[in-house]
Amino acid sequence: MAPVIRVTDVAQRFDGRTIFRHVSFTVAAGEVFAILGGSGSGKSTMMRQLIGLLRPAEGRVEVLGQDMYARNSDVLTRIGVMYQSGALFGSMTLLENVMLPLEMHSDLPPAARAGIARVKLGLVGLADAAGRMPAEISGGMAKRAAIARAMALDPPLLFLDEPSAGLDPVTSAELDRLILDLREELGITFVVVTHELASILAIADRCLMLDRTSMGVIAEGDPRTLRDESTEPTVRAFFRREPMAA
Repeated sequence: MAPVIRVTDVAQRFDGRTIFRHVSFTVAAGEVFAILGGSGSGKSTMMRQLIGLLRPAEGRVEVLGQDMYARNSDVLTRIGVMYQSGALFGSMTLLENVMLPLEMHSDLPPAARAGIARVKLGLVGLADAAGRMPAEISGGMAKRAAIARAMALDPPLLFLDEPSAGLDPVTSAELDRLILDLREELGITFVVVTHELASILAIADRCLMLDRTSMGVIAEGDPRTLRDESTEPTVRAFFRREPMAA
């Protein structure tokens, strides 16, 4: 089966400064794939390339069998994105937030859009919160609502940007469980940008680790194997929460 994502020899530079170079990897259908790295390593930049917000300086990004940056690509309507803050519209109820992609990209009547949105909210455990405003809910609920909105158009691929950021350990674990349940029930492929070690080890099938000093990939594979077997100092320090040797 062809990979859901194929990144080939990608590089990115800003103002002449190289963020990363020669980055290549694939993501298989049904995986939870994590992109890791310390501050300034380029993991958020990589995410922006994958979701069509930042054209690579070099290389090729293919998503769902299409060149993400081809002029005739329709791939943007076939992916969902949850941003770190949730990015819910504060003047809209949760139901209206989830309905928004359907209003923009479908010809369904209002009643059908509302019905689909309610189903998506139910999938993330927010069926009883459809009429609430973003200011009236917790951070964990906002993340769940953002995932529901990302699923509105039934995309086979979801991108999650720091889904556990700002959450307490229990709420973070509940969100991890939701991701795994959605993968199991709906077959969704997830690409997750995160630095939360507990979540990485709980949900990721494979991970890619970027490094600012190396300006590229320093590790790829099962995060549990990397934690237990890697001899690369930066990788060992990350997975074991140890300071780097002086």
